[in-house]
Amino acid sequence: MATTRKRAADSNCNSGNKCQRLEDKKHIAAVILARGGSKGIPLKNIKLLAGVPLIGWVIRAAIDSETFDSIWVSTDHDEIERVARNWGAQVHRRSTEVSKDTSTSLETLQEFSRLNPEVDIICNIQATSPCLHPYHLKQAVEMMTKQGYESVFSVVRRHHFRWQEIKKGEATCTRALNLNPCSRPRRQDWDGELCENGSFYFCTKDLVNQGLLQGGKVAYFEMQPEYSVDIDVDIDWPVAEQRVLRFGYFGKDDPEMVRLLLCNVSGCLTDGQFYLSAAGEEMHSINTRDLTGIRMLREEGMEVILISSSDNPVPDVFAKQLTQKTGCEVRHLKEEKQVELEKLLKEKELVWKEVAYIGNDVPDVDCLNLAGLSAVPLDVPMVVLNAAKYPCQRAAGRGALREFIEHILLMKKGAKYQKEKDH
Repeated sequence: MATTRKRAADSNCNSGNKCQRLEDKKHIAAVILARGGSKGIPLKNIKLLAGVPLIGWVIRAAIDSETFDSIWVSTDHDEIERVARNWGAQVHRRSTEVSKDTSTSLETLQEFSRLNPEVDIICNIQATSPCLHPYHLKQAVEMMTKQGYESVFSVVRRHHFRWQEIKKGEATCTRALNLNPCSRPRRQDWDGELCENGSFYFCTKDLVNQGLLQGGKVAYFEMQPEYSVDIDVDIDWPVAEQRVLRFGYFGKDDPEMVRLLLCNVSGCLTDGQFYLSAAGEEMHSINTRDLTGIRMLREEGMEVILISSSDNPVPDVFAKQLTQKTGCEVRHLKEEKQVELEKLLKEKELVWKEVAYIGNDVPDVDCLNLAGLSAVPLDVPMVVLNAAKYPCQRAAGRGALREFIEHILLMKKGAKYQKEKDH
């Protein structure tokens, strides 16, 4: 996972001619502010929402928009930094001066601008807007780069009649702000009002350095109400999850295609360790949450195959017990993993896009890249982590498999909602 758009330069030099550069493109950076000291919900920015850390939703949308030269999470917290890097963002480790309860977003963006002088345009994306889609960002970028705006911010159209409270001494009265009570308009006869929804703010670095998010030649970008989910307002997490499942962006892959889950036994279903009894018998531990997850997936009609590989084989006795407990086949691989698994897929008449794969080590990298959905447990080598589409927050043998299965089911549910909506 990496940032998506790079500057292009012509490296060809002809004798007698100066090197010519291609069109000079402005460096556009996405900056997601995620301070660790949330007052309402502790570490809200990385709390799982529909199976994905809250900042993961907007990082994924930013990456898949393919419009940014760099994508950053600005934070003061180690765990937020870890999650941000796992999801493909760079990290601006903000100073203590801009990490206070009284610090403003602008102060943080100004510090970021000072530390990254190559950035020309900053897009402040709010971590609390999980229904942001790549096309929202693409269209806003075009307004900045092709239409010449210096700032663009997202709004939603509201049809709310607003009143103002007026205090006169101890008495209180009310007056209308945006309507005439003697002639109340019907909704269809009124255009409504444009309200900032906080999803994003694009502006030039010059404006940021002047202490402005909106200024110069300014325009709004209107988002439909269903995409204007603000977790700062929607504090009922289950309600927010239902909105995200229905209107969130789930990535480029089609989760509805997935028919088969392949899971390493050692290092995914188990913690990769084995224990010896006093009698010298080899023992392994399995988490009951993972077993429940396998049952949940099979009840939804998906097949699960557990993998024992030559580099980390599972004893036959243990494999037999696993089959009895899970109802799943344990497939022993003897050759190179990818080669054998492709034989398995041919046998099942499946392609890689129809496979969900959870692995944990270097031999899994190719399979993680090929699979339609892929995941790794917590604390795997970086090269393995970079190959996975979903980094689990739980460790192997400690519920990582269950977490991935819940993610698969939520992805399928979200895709089903979206398909019903589109039709």
